[in-house]
Amino acid sequence: MQLNTIKPPAGAKHARRRVGRGIGSGLGKTAGRGHKGQKSRAGGFHKVGFEGGQMPLQRRLPKRGFVSLTRKGGVEVRLSALSRLSEETIDVLTLKQAGIIPNSAVTVKVILSGGIERAVRLQGVAVTKGAKAAIEAAGGSVE
Repeated sequence: MQLNTIKPPAGAKHARRRVGRGIGSGLGKTAGRGHKGQKSRAGGFHKVGFEGGQMPLQRRLPKRGFVSLTRKGGVEVRLSALSRLSEETIDVLTLKQAGIIPNSAVTVKVILSGGIERAVRLQGVAVTKGAKAAIEAAGGSVE
């Protein structure tokens, strides 16, 4: 086999479409552009998303950004933040008063990050499996 004898398989290459070269080509006269209108003219184009003067879809839809609509004030708290509190019983109100979570927070979840050495009692606060094990190992409880 020699490089100058290699050819693509039959049917793999197609002849370039030659528009506007007579009726025998099937693309004569209007050259496949149809009759009249902006897209039939030379230089006739419109920008992406243009809908003929109708308000485009990207402008009809409301701007929401990337804020999840299903998220309703959930906050995560580390175990190390709980160990800094002096209270024995910890709930959402206690965390808000201590300034650990914002006042806009609705639900709170304690995650296993850092450690806790003293016993605390959590009320009305969600806890991950690892954090619950660490709290109970320190002598605390989760309600």
